[in-house]
Amino acid sequence: MFGKRYAASMINRSAENDQDRRRFLKAAGMTGLGVVGVGALGGLTAGTASAATARPAAAAAAASGGVSDGAVLNFALNLEYLEAEFYLHAVTGRGLADAMTTGTGTRGGVTGGRAVRFETRTARQYAQEIAADEKAHVQFLRSALGSAAVSRPAIDLQSSFTAAAQAAGLVKPGHSFDAFACEENFLLAAFLFEDVGVTAYKGAAPLITNKTYLEAAAGILAVEAYHAGNIRSALYQRGQAPATVKLSNARDSLDGPTDDDQGVIDSHGNANIVPTDTNGIAYSRSPGQVLNIVYLTNKAATSGGFFPKGVNGDVNTSAAN
Repeated sequence: MFGKRYAASMINRSAENDQDRRRFLKAAGMTGLGVVGVGALGGLTAGTASAATARPAAAAAAASGGVSDGAVLNFALNLEYLEAEFYLHAVTGRGLADAMTTGTGTRGGVTGGRAVRFETRTARQYAQEIAADEKAHVQFLRSALGSAAVSRPAIDLQSSFTAAAQAAGLVKPGHSFDAFACEENFLLAAFLFEDVGVTAYKGAAPLITNKTYLEAAAGILAVEAYHAGNIRSALYQRGQAPATVKLSNARDSLDGPTDDDQGVIDSHGNANIVPTDTNGIAYSRSPGQVLNIVYLTNKAATSGGFFPKGVNGDVNTSAAN
């Protein structure tokens, strides 16, 4: 689902090496693959003369504009940083440890975020479980990418939510939306992220060439889908369906002309916990469309919204819709 203009921007392959690939196998619990597994992953590396000589298949892929698996995983890592910081702040009042935010590219800080005063035990436990999962995703992807992992970019958890809520009509111009002020605000903010994560991983799946990487990404996709279903169900049960429709319409206004995004009720007012097409299949977003939403723009841009200085890595430009 990545457009040609995004594939072209990723011709510059990531700097993975044999040690990094062994680290991926270890992180994935697949060290038993041994030399055969590492050799199979070797086909992912390109971009240098030595790599082109040692791995002609990879060199050919790079020359034809092939997409690096490492570039795809680094794009996902940017999104996982955002989700981890959001959920960790909500449940603990602080974000990722500094040691989990280093890497290539410019490391940024986090603006906003604080512990939510949860009113119910159920919502608190939901948030705690999801926060632990998102932190684990960051750890896994960083370990998988090794020295090629990007650092955490600058993240805005304050004015970005206000801009999104104003665009959706949840608050009036001049009024702020604090995602951490109460339980329901937190759930609506989580809704804004979760569906985007599911569609991003599905959209990336066709580009991942190595089955080990693909299986890992599929595993994260499944977890993100569980999270999304959890949040959507909680909002439906709380009578917040109309607010989710507004947020869904706002996302749809950013990511292109198609009307794919869906709130937690359909046009007839019936429950719509699982957003699918007519075949019961979840839809995809290209990386440009994902960046349209997190940058809060329907234009081509390299920064904005939740990432005020952009994301790190080769995939960093939103789509021109």
